[in-house]
Amino acid sequence: MKKKKQNGGSAFERFASKTSKAAGSTTAFIGAFVIVLAWAVSGPIFDYSETWQLVINTGTTIITFLMVFLIQKAQNKDSLAIQLKLNELVASNEHSSNSLVDIENMTEEEMIIVQKFYRHLAELAKKDESIRTSHSLTEAHSQHEYKDKNRTEHRVARNKTKK
Repeated sequence: MKKKKQNGGSAFERFASKTSKAAGSTTAFIGAFVIVLAWAVSGPIFDYSETWQLVINTGTTIITFLMVFLIQKAQNKDSLAIQLKLNELVASNEHSSNSLVDIENMTEEEMIIVQKFYRHLAELAKKDESIRTSHSLTEAHSQHEYKDKNRTEHRVARNKTKK
């Protein structure tokens, strides 16, 4: 495996990251606003010609086209970093389901199944009186069965003492 520089990977990666951060800055917005303002003010000088309109259209189209790729590259890196951090949290927690590690590579249908699992878990948690809920569907079922069993035993014991 190629050893990457400590400061963030390939030259393009560093360029994409710095450029996307700079493009989202206040300075970049003010710069773009000044360019558009200068273009608008120059309209009467150029008699609002087609060339005058073409300048702003071409410039914005080229910048937008290139920025889409730069921002997507930076976003891909950020997204991967977040996925890896979440995978570490899931993998390091003994109560978490390891099926969630690398979930981003599941098909949409598989993700829908996992989503249904968590909806069911949320429904079980709503029945729970405590804000501290279980970490897995199996554990949730076990805890609720245990609670139901205890409630039944307490009812039976209360009924016996009333008689």
